[in-house]
Parts: sequence; C-alpha cells; structure tokens
Amino acid sequence: MNNELPNKQLVADSFSHAAAHYDDVAVLQRQTADELLERLSLVSIQPNRIVDLGAGTGRNLSLLAKRYPKAQLVAVDIAPAMLQQARQVYQQNLGLKRWFPNSNKPIYLAGDAEALPLADNSVDLIFANLSLQWCDPRTSFAEISRVLRPDGLIMFTSLGPDTLTELRQAWASVDDYPHVNMFYDMHDIGTAMMDAGLANPVLDTDRYTLTYDSSMVLMKDLKILGARNVNTARRRGLTGKKSIQAVANKYETFRRDGVLPATYEVIFGHAWAGQKIMNSNEIHISVDQIQGRKS
Repeated sequence: MNNELPNKQLVADSFSHAAAHYDDVAVLQRQTADELLERLSLVSIQPNRIVDLGAGTGRNLSLLAKRYPKAQLVAVDIAPAMLQQARQVYQQNLGLKRWFPNSNKPIYLAGDAEALPLADNSVDLIFANLSLQWCDPRTSFAEISRVLRPDGLIMFTSLGPDTLTELRQAWASVDDYPHVNMFYDMHDIGTAMMDAGLANPVLDTDRYTLTYDSSMVLMKDLKILGARNVNTARRRGLTGKKSIQAVANKYETFRRDGVLPATYEVIFGHAWAGQKIMNSNEIHISVDQIQGRKS
C-alpha cells in the first residue's frame, strides 16, 4: 500500500475553509452521491441508524432521510465548519417540517473515519461519498467494521490513483514534488476491507471527466473544494509564477475540442458486516479478480 498519508489537520482545516462555497463547485460530488444512492436500491436493508461519513455540507442527509424516514441520521465530518453548514442545509431542506415535534433531527459529530466517535455495533448503514480517500484504508475500514452491527452495510465512493492524471503529469514536468494528492487503488481498498472482516466486498471503478477553459480555473475549483495538496512530502513555501506557467503550458497539451479535461477515477464499493444473502441484481466480484472498468 501507499505509505504517503495525508496530514489530517491540513485536511480538516482545508475543508473547514471550503465549507461556505463548497457546493458552488461540487459537481462530481453530487453526481457520485446520486449514483451511490441509486445503488442502495439494489440492496435490502431497513436501517435504524445511518451514518453519513464525511457528510460535508449535508446535501445527502435530506436524501437519506427521504429514503429511510424512520432512521436516525448521524452526520460525521472531520471539519467542524462543514458540520455547521450541514446543520443549516438540513434545516433549510426541512422547511416548516423542522418545527414539527416529532421531527427526526440528525446528530452532528466531528470525527475522523480512522477514529470514529461511535460505539461498537451501533450503526446499520454507513454512507461515505468521496471521503475515505483521505484515510488509510486499513484503519478506516477496521473502524467501519467495528461500528457496524451484524449485517450492517458500508456503501462508499473513493478516488483512485488516476485521479487528476493530467494535472499530475503537468506538475511532473516542473519538479519532483507531489503537487497532487495520492490515492489508494482498488486492490489496496479491497484487501483492507477483507482484512477488516467485512463480508462480500463489491468493487468497481468508473471514470468521470470534467472540462475547463484553463488549468487556472481547475486549480481554483480544487482550492474552493478544499482539495488542497495535503501530502506530507509536498513542497513547502510558495510556488513561483514561472513554475505555474510551466504547468499551464504542459496542461495545454491535453486540450481537446477547445477544453481541458480533468479525469477522476472513482471507486464504488460496498460490503456487509457479517454474512448476508445479496440481492440477485447485484454483481459479485472477488477481490483477486477485481479489474477497473473504463468508461
């Protein structure tokens, strides 16, 4: 596995700073969340307690509440400012219903997926959209396994190592420092899930391409999203204008049809805590046979 772990304090600070404007540019995050919610229709589960792990601005809390109206929702995020935003968004989505006496309000907890602030065997469903890529999968999936009740479900997306390959290649032409965050591949994630005791892991990958007018717009969006470089081996100090221009010039070699692509490798996965008969519509893939699906 990759030993280049992100600085968690930087992760928390970056996403806290991003909270107010995160949704303005969270195009990929919305699309993958919607697809992850659709995949829930392929499994048979009626959870009593759901954790939105890496809840961010809380956009998915209302969607989970609509799908499972009787479930207790718990929003967990490493960035306290994101949780404040999530609380406001959820209340706005409730509208007048928030004043109803029996309104089922979420619980908001600041916490890291590598040290979940939850009791053992206390959760039926964990929904984690594009949050686990900031974690060591061995530690995070061990924690997920710990808090899931028997036959509980983890449903998640994460980013794979081919994410932002164009930007990575552009920076590689300038220096040897890691300027783009490094992510674990699907095989490492599958192994971590099995080692954590999760049953019947199902994993696949898909590729998404966002397009930009310039590399500067892309890097600005990444900054707004809070997806800053948090590698421990990153270059300290400011990057000079010449280096930035060299990156922009290299990125131009990827321009097609008048726009610049930004590729994201998204890993979709789920697994159960303990054995459970899966829905017949699901596709089972053994970990040793996992292959990325190119779109």
